[in-house]
Amino acid sequence: MSETTGPKMVTLTIEGRTAVVPEGTSLIEAAKTVGVLIPHYCYHPGLPVAGVCRMCLVDVEKFPKLAPACATTVMEGQVVHVHSEKAREARTGVLEFLLINHPLDCPVCDQSGECELQDYTFQEGRAESRYEEPKRFNPVEDFGGDVLYVPNRCILCTRCVRFMGDVAHDPVLNVSERGDRAFIGKADGHDLTNVWAGNVVDLCPVGALLSKDFLNKARAWELDRSASICTGCSQGCNITVETRDNTVVRLKPRPNEAVNQYFMCEHGRLDYRWINRRDRLDQPQVRRADGALRVADWEEALDAAADTLRGRRVHVLASANASNEALFLAERLMAASGGRGWFRIARGAEAPLPGVPDLSLRAERAANATGARLLGFEELTGTPAIAPADAVLVLDDTLDGELPAGLVEALVRGATLVHAGTTLPAAIAGRASVVLPLTNHTEEEGTFTNLRGRVQRFLQSRTAPGLARPSWFVLGDLAERLDASAGFALPAEVFGAMASAHAAFSGLAYERLGLRGLPVLDAEARGLTVTDAVSA
Repeated sequence: MSETTGPKMVTLTIEGRTAVVPEGTSLIEAAKTVGVLIPHYCYHPGLPVAGVCRMCLVDVEKFPKLAPACATTVMEGQVVHVHSEKAREARTGVLEFLLINHPLDCPVCDQSGECELQDYTFQEGRAESRYEEPKRFNPVEDFGGDVLYVPNRCILCTRCVRFMGDVAHDPVLNVSERGDRAFIGKADGHDLTNVWAGNVVDLCPVGALLSKDFLNKARAWELDRSASICTGCSQGCNITVETRDNTVVRLKPRPNEAVNQYFMCEHGRLDYRWINRRDRLDQPQVRRADGALRVADWEEALDAAADTLRGRRVHVLASANASNEALFLAERLMAASGGRGWFRIARGAEAPLPGVPDLSLRAERAANATGARLLGFEELTGTPAIAPADAVLVLDDTLDGELPAGLVEALVRGATLVHAGTTLPAAIAGRASVVLPLTNHTEEEGTFTNLRGRVQRFLQSRTAPGLARPSWFVLGDLAERLDASAGFALPAEVFGAMASAHAAFSGLAYERLGLRGLPVLDAEARGLTVTDAVSA
């Protein structure tokens, strides 16, 4: 098959709607293209097909019997009925069978409100049960890691078994016993401590596999959700941030075939508590004549910061989790004054997901190191060259972890210091002339650039504390006061200015990024490879 002709297309009819899909597509995926959802349990687009739940049986004209939509590929001229009497009767029977031993404990189940068994039973199940015998009972089992197993609720879809065996390549789960005694077993001496094991909770269509971290925290209908990007490493996994009462309570993977498919690692999934920390900066502060930091309004604080930086060479120590927009405006301040920019980055062990190409918990534990490099920042490995007559802008670097020798001394040794961040590091609390409170990535919107040069948007998930403002907004106002940039009213305007000023981002538009992102680098046009782009 040549690249010019593309895949052969097949035309078929599903529930009276015409679908045109590539040859080899399954019926269940073809139905999605015309807005028809075929009920299913064992099928998942990121897992091998098992065909064990029999919930996706559909009525195909001229077929002698019902066909499983997950394992049946499309054929030219096929006519498929999802809601025929015969198909609905089959699904009703499957649901009745699954509910024989499934406890009706929806009021206390964490999955309630987002449970597929609950949804399909409401849509197509029997109004009342014909089963009068006692249901089986098995105690809850700790599977290790962040996972609890509730065998009473398990419908044996085997999604968890297939993920651990075929995707994670760590086959610690299996189907033990047979018939009504079957359950998901765990290999002796093994636990779900794999860094990717938490995905089995997301994959479970019912409440059989639960997250210990999220247990009893919230109901599905109490959560607000928004699209975002994981800041745990440079992979840039697409995620959904879920909040309750303006507090982040759960992070879940969001599908993106080009980045993380349907998965995310435990490091990123559980690394959210810092977002809710209580020691947030929520008001601007200016150091007064008596040497103490006092609360000020924004106009006074921005004027004081501009006066502090004006006429000096401005260096920037930025967080590698700052957005492209914030880094671009900080770079404007550096360029206008002849200063330099640095960022620090934590590192850890690489942990790939074997069954998904190019998906890994990356060694660089920050979301936007690539964006920082492309915008002229250097990774700080030693003591920065800062003269007493220079000024330093610390952009949300918390100054924790392992610091380069002499870094703090270089920051506070005579140089004028302005801090813009979400918290005030103790190391510079006594030296900062002006403190500007910023929002974190869940409280503003913007973009990150992952290690493969893909620019991806994140959206606001919750309200900011106090008077904290978005980083791009604060830096834009500061740059405007220093005549280093025009004012900006929206992150899209900052992104447009960045795309005009930096060749690496040229051709991109904020609106065109959507929620799946676009590559920032055309390797052939730029004369760069991915390795060059990341290490430059």
